Amino acid sequence: MRMRPTLSWTPAEDLPPGTTDLEPVAEALSIGGVLVLSGAGISTESGIPDYRGEGGSLSRHTPMTYQEFTADALARRRYWARSHLGWRTFGRARPNAGHRAVAAFERHGLLSGVITQNVDRLHQAAGTEDVVELHGSLDRVVCLSCGVFSPRRELARRLEEANPGFDPVAAGINPDGDADLTDDQVGDFRVLPCTVCGGILKPDVVFFGEAVPPQRVEHCRTLVRQASSLLVLGSSLTVMSGLRFVRQAAESEKPVVIINQAPTRGDRHALTRVALPLGAALTTVAGRLGVAVVDGQPEDLARP
Repeated sequence: MRMRPTLSWTPAEDLPPGTTDLEPVAEALSIGGVLVLSGAGISTESGIPDYRGEGGSLSRHTPMTYQEFTADALARRRYWARSHLGWRTFGRARPNAGHRAVAAFERHGLLSGVITQNVDRLHQAAGTEDVVELHGSLDRVVCLSCGVFSPRRELARRLEEANPGFDPVAAGINPDGDADLTDDQVGDFRVLPCTVCGGILKPDVVFFGEAVPPQRVEHCRTLVRQASSLLVLGSSLTVMSGLRFVRQAAESEKPVVIINQAPTRGDRHALTRVALPLGAALTTVAGRLGVAVVDGQPEDLARP
């Protein structure tokens, strides 16, 4: 079953207001067993724009849907040309203070796990080990015919060789690694097939309109059941793939705390929403708990 894409959400006027009080975040983490659910907002400080925030990519860009990608060869050409160019920039992004804080909390034993809606692997680059990639990862490619997985860097090399001189200037890069290019810039970009069976290649990410694999969803539901609380970082929770876990936690009477500067679709289920920039907020909380967040390798101040 395919989910219908949800690209926008209009906040109701009677939503509870955001605060700047970080005490609920610090309290939840001090108890431990916190499950983190992160969205595109945690990566904006790494230079990757979000979808729906101020200046978000949806204001200028409609993401490729699964149905369009699989049914239309020209759509696949546009996607792979833009994604190939975007991958060069996307791959250079580095973890920011928010990612490093999450890694530090994990090292300190305060987290039960991390679920991320992002496909950039910046949590892992910051040192977080227990990460569920809800929407997959851009660094893998899968064949839709034979199901074989391969490294994105391998396909990038093949595409470079098949499209010499392809180096247009993009208007912007999106959270899914897709660059903004015109049809003229895409030109006759050459798309390559699977080297095993000749089938259609797709990045191993969940497109809009595509369902998250059921076993992955159930694994995340298990993580919610096992957690003491849920901490949402940088997600508008517009799409059901993330919102369902907030609802599950709230129905189980587990505290839900959100850090997001704009209102979210999960605010009604949350104990509070902290409307502060993520990097600074999480670094401040880490300081209160005696966990140092340093550039490079997180360190526990309480550890001798």
